[in-house]
Amino acid sequence: MKTYLKYLIKIFLKSFAYVSLVMFGLILIINLLSELDFFKEINISSTFALQLVFLNAPSVIFEIFPFIFLISTQFFFINLFNNNEIQIFKYSGLKNTRILSIIIITTFALGFFIVLFFYNFSSSLKNIYLELKSSYTSDGKYLAVITKNGLWIKDKVDNKNLIVNSNKLEKNLLVDAFIIELNEEFESIRAIKSNKIDILNKDWIIYNAEIFENNSKINKETIFIKTNFDYNRIQSLFSNLSALSFKELFELKENYKSLNYSTTKVNIQIQKLISFPIYITLMTILSAVIMFNTKNFQSYTLKVAIGFFLSVIVYYFNNFFNALGITEKISYNSSIWVPLILLSIINLFVMRNINEK
Repeated sequence: MKTYLKYLIKIFLKSFAYVSLVMFGLILIINLLSELDFFKEINISSTFALQLVFLNAPSVIFEIFPFIFLISTQFFFINLFNNNEIQIFKYSGLKNTRILSIIIITTFALGFFIVLFFYNFSSSLKNIYLELKSSYTSDGKYLAVITKNGLWIKDKVDNKNLIVNSNKLEKNLLVDAFIIELNEEFESIRAIKSNKIDILNKDWIIYNAEIFENNSKINKETIFIKTNFDYNRIQSLFSNLSALSFKELFELKENYKSLNYSTTKVNIQIQKLISFPIYITLMTILSAVIMFNTKNFQSYTLKVAIGFFLSVIVYYFNNFFNALGITEKISYNSSIWVPLILLSIINLFVMRNINEK
């Protein structure tokens, strides 16, 4: 490997490590304040709060990596500008495009590593974090999961435990459902079988119910059952996909399909991960272009501020398209790739004559 290549990669990785550590420290502080506020009325040990903070931090870091790469690139060029090394490289025949191509390849390689290893690591920690914290929430006694065998719900209401299983979810209806009612000692009270249950509200409407109680069967056209779940709550239960690894996301997608549940959110999350190396590479290019075009600015703070401002615009622009995808106003592919294509076009446009900068 050529000496200048090693040197540039080393400077970029040092900038990336420095910015990542600073951001990690800020996230730890913010998360700690957030956890302390959450547990202000609950007596927990400081060790447990710190454990939650460190478990959640990697997932947050993953979400802000595009910002980290943008700022890291700015610090990389600030180092080169401070030592006038850009001019030295230019006199040695090393064009700006060559320097840019080196950090682009480095960024893409880091992005691939982050998705393949760091994301799976952070999702595992996030899953542990949610499990530990859920026991301190009002939802701790409730549970809803989707498996190969359909939707399963565990609920507790009016001193009764409910176990619900449904093969399909069609809009606000549970299809081919079976409900078991248990007392507080988990002794069977009755079982209810129905081919259609309206879950629009927390008072479920059970149609054509077959009730099994005291070794006898009763058929009723309509009965009502009170629960802690309604359609909107069930829809929101599976929104925290950052706690799932790549493999688990694909498994969840297949389970959603078998339940006739919308796979849009899962597809968007998968596409986000697939496009992640490209996204951070485009942010690196944007940052480099900003630095080349503001090279004559005396204030480095102004340069960083410009980069941060533009990255916030990109962030909200991405979120806007993601929201359109989640609400199915546009396809999930368009919600992820259209912003990246537009960012690529902008980068190509402003990269003109970059070697003359």
